[in-house]
Amino acid sequence: MDKVLIYFPFELAKKADSGSKVRPLKMIEAFEKWGRDRDLDVIVVSGESKVREERWNELLRQKSLTNVRFCYVENQTIPIWLTDKNHIPSKPFIDRKVFQYLKQNQIPMGIFYRDVYWKFDDLYPLKGLKKNLMQWLYRREEKFYEKYADAIFLPSLEMGKYVDINRTKVALPPGGKEVVFRKVDRGDNQVRAIYVGAVKHADNGLPLMLETLERIRLEGLPLSLTVVCREAEYQGLAETQKEQMKKLQVEVKHISGDELDTLYEEIDFAYLPRTKSTYNDFSVPVKLVEYLSNYLPVLASNCTAQQRFVESGPYGVVAGATVDEMVSATKTMMDQHQTYLNTIQEKFLTDNSWMARVQTVNHTLNKIKTEL
Repeated sequence: MDKVLIYFPFELAKKADSGSKVRPLKMIEAFEKWGRDRDLDVIVVSGESKVREERWNELLRQKSLTNVRFCYVENQTIPIWLTDKNHIPSKPFIDRKVFQYLKQNQIPMGIFYRDVYWKFDDLYPLKGLKKNLMQWLYRREEKFYEKYADAIFLPSLEMGKYVDINRTKVALPPGGKEVVFRKVDRGDNQVRAIYVGAVKHADNGLPLMLETLERIRLEGLPLSLTVVCREAEYQGLAETQKEQMKKLQVEVKHISGDELDTLYEEIDFAYLPRTKSTYNDFSVPVKLVEYLSNYLPVLASNCTAQQRFVESGPYGVVAGATVDEMVSATKTMMDQHQTYLNTIQEKFLTDNSWMARVQTVNHTLNKIKTEL
């Protein structure tokens, strides 16, 4: 039986409460379903370095690594050698051992490279000698991957120019989940918008949304806004901003999980109004895919990667991060909401499910295998 190897050099999360923790679990789930449909054996190696070494040696002893078509790997936001809980690898050479085996046996390997925030001084929190040491390790990691990988998968193609790994680069953004389409009939003519995320910094767009809502209301248009955020962040807002939200009758909630999924059923569209910046231009927010999975057309600011994603449907409207452009785009969304919703229903999951991501991996690495 042919096989596919999944190698995650870290322990999988028991509680997936963030996008970076959800992704490995969703990829494994999709790979295993994909494998069953094709009579392929999917072998998963993960855990701390000692656990990975024991599992790898067992696979070698059992001669279980024959007929492996390819290997899919994901990194974390810290260098590969530091992913044990105490950041001290008990078996520091296991990853090299695995990658050398793949190279020697001409098994193509693709690595999902998660982030490059460490290259931006305004985002990377470390200072002084510790910062210099960590950045040196990150650069070593890039060279390590360049030596052994055949393809690099990225959250967006726009991120590629910041990744110093001279290998084929392919976009592999977060995948969408299958959600049963339900929309609550509220029996009024209100158009309901939502924003889910951080509100502490203006770069996330809260002031922009409030000014947009104020302008829309002055024109007599029936728009309401719900903001879902952490309670501590809301409490940390200036009193003037809280008063503005009360005046505009913005509903503020501190919920997640099933409660948030239920709320989505009452909403018509979502805002994603981040300020345009070098980092925001190549990042793809997990919330973008979450909104679309829940049948919410998106009004997004014109950060490059999220703009390309939204316009690929189109699954919504894109605007510059100014009040005038947001007001105009909001009116367009209110007028054409049903058209964008229809597009989401027709094609979003076909193009953007976790299974579609697995198929991208398969296509990329099989193509490379024919060239080896």
